[in-house]
Amino acid sequence: MSPTFRSLSIPNYRIWAAGAIVSNTGTWMQRVAQDWLVLTVLTENSGVAVGITTGLQFAPALLLAPVAGAVADRLDRRRVLMATQTASGLLALVLGLLVVTGTAQLWMVYALAFGLGLVAAIDAPARQAFVSEMVPVEVLPNAVGLNSASFHAGRLIGPGVAGLLIHWLGTGPVFLINAATFGAVLLSLTRMRVADLRRPTRTVRGRGAVREGLRYVRGRRDILLILVVVGMVGTFGLNFQLTTALMARLVFDKGAGEYGLLGSIMAIGSLGGALLAARREHPRLRLVLGAAMAFGVFALVASVMPTYTLFAIALVPVGLASLTLMTAANSTVQMTTPPEMRGRVMALYMAVFMGGTPIGSPIIGWVGETFGARWTIALGGIVTLVTALLCVAWLMLARGVHVRYDLHASPHLVVTEDPAPAAPAGRDAEAREREAAREKVAADQTRDSASAA
Repeated sequence: MSPTFRSLSIPNYRIWAAGAIVSNTGTWMQRVAQDWLVLTVLTENSGVAVGITTGLQFAPALLLAPVAGAVADRLDRRRVLMATQTASGLLALVLGLLVVTGTAQLWMVYALAFGLGLVAAIDAPARQAFVSEMVPVEVLPNAVGLNSASFHAGRLIGPGVAGLLIHWLGTGPVFLINAATFGAVLLSLTRMRVADLRRPTRTVRGRGAVREGLRYVRGRRDILLILVVVGMVGTFGLNFQLTTALMARLVFDKGAGEYGLLGSIMAIGSLGGALLAARREHPRLRLVLGAAMAFGVFALVASVMPTYTLFAIALVPVGLASLTLMTAANSTVQMTTPPEMRGRVMALYMAVFMGGTPIGSPIIGWVGETFGARWTIALGGIVTLVTALLCVAWLMLARGVHVRYDLHASPHLVVTEDPAPAAPAGRDAEAREREAAREKVAADQTRDSASAA
């Protein structure tokens, strides 16, 4: 089997992937329909209302992150996912029935979006950590990459289908279809070979588990740096369900079909980035920072495109860079975290990545109404580029990282780090553990200097 798809040779992961592609398609259909419902049916092109809806949907990820992570590490993740997928399907069903019967109001959409966010806050860390139960650790980066490919394959199909269905039937049937797609994930979870799952050591009950997760992340500077990057990108750069709606409607005067098509076109680049990421066995911090810089540049280019066609084409490299960034960050965090801590660490990761949306979406919506839709994309590009450059500067100054590029040498790009000083003899056990983790990451990055960029 091709290295890109080697995780599919594992029966449990193959069953999971089949259900996930169906559910991901439905999820993207609902995202398009929800934004279009708020933007054109329940309001008069209010970018702020769309931003509030998105913010309410992602706010619980920030508020519940420590608890959700402890749940993912303490309970059976497969059973947690069965519960969350059932709840998500019921919420989509309720919204669909409200729209079809003509009784939907804006406050109802707000309430259901917040309810979906509550469920997703529990679902996300369990889903991320569950991948490591289905595949061995040496295949984990590939599985993470294929998960992203599945997500963005749904993004490739879902928005276009949703746009056509909205044009023909309205938004209500789209929500009902999404409710039915959750059954595919439930079926895959029930058909798995439970005995083949790699169950981690369960954590103890109580607040101590939450504090332990926070303490672990605080001692890992490499993870903290990744959290800074994905937090800023997630808050200001990855609001494309809002920004492309504003661009399609207000700049290019297009309808639901053309709006949905933009999501599918962007997903072409995202899917390509996911498949490329699936081939990488050892993602590194430098890939995260490089992808963040590329994303910032490509977003700025897209924001100034004069026509709908050129704007759509410019979204392809934006999708490629954003997916490379997300997959590299996700894989790096999971690969360098012990299995018994993975749920709590991934909960914090998802909280930072998704939890910034409640802050960023209303701001982006206000920017669109005040300065124009193009600035909603340009702002994300500027923030991401500045964040990546500041992180590189911090690495060079605070950690003694040296970057050398020589066109005539091999490898062209070499990244090295000054050796860490010896730890004082009286340092306590916790500090020594943090120092050991830092030195391990430093050693990994030093080994990278022997390879070409």
